[in-house]
Amino acid sequence: MKIVVVGGTGLIGSQVVALLRDSGHEAVAAAPSTGVDTLTGEGLAQALTGADVVVDVPNSPSFDPEPALDFFTRSERNLTEAEKEAGVRHHVVLSIVGVDQVPDYGYYRAKVAQEEAVRNSGVPYTIVRATQFFEFIAPVMDMTTEGTEVHLPSLRLRPMASADVAADVADAALGEPLYGVRDIAGPEVERLDRLGEITLAAKPDGRSIVTDEAASPFAGMPDGVLIGDDTARLASTRYEDWLKQS
Repeated sequence: MKIVVVGGTGLIGSQVVALLRDSGHEAVAAAPSTGVDTLTGEGLAQALTGADVVVDVPNSPSFDPEPALDFFTRSERNLTEAEKEAGVRHHVVLSIVGVDQVPDYGYYRAKVAQEEAVRNSGVPYTIVRATQFFEFIAPVMDMTTEGTEVHLPSLRLRPMASADVAADVADAALGEPLYGVRDIAGPEVERLDRLGEITLAAKPDGRSIVTDEAASPFAGMPDGVLIGDDTARLASTRYEDWLKQS
């Protein structure tokens, strides 16, 4: 199959492209750097010519509510219109576990709007909702560092390796459209402050963890939203093992 991976040069997209190519498929990385811009529509028609499937994994350059909403809704409108013209038969979009349970979070509202645009596009679709990536833990810690203290809340997460996310997205791309959602999550539930402790135990840098419920981008997030439910497909990679490997 020809599978166009929008956002195919990013963390998830580049791994999806590699997996699909290893499986013998024609995987095309579509991104502004390769001449494809979903915000303007530039290069979309050419990239999607002959495409069977589109994998939709780019991220907004801004986490602020209004720019994120504009990015996701405008991109989806241009992308799905081009897909219908090209006869694409399956649209796979990556979203976030629990995204529809936190209406006060502007970025999450933007992702919900993206999901709705895909549902209403008329293109057969699958929505893959993933928990937070392991790769996100260290940047959050850097954001909440004050001197030698890392302030993190005790919010529970079920994070997973980006490689496991990419594998599930690639699997979805090779399957039939679900016309619905599939959740994927990591193998273990951990508190965010505990994940910080695990990180510093593996890679000491002189900092220490302070439990602070008002810290981090997740301050005020209802507990339990970010871990998924019993229907989630669980990945196998543990955070401690990933830290050793990385």
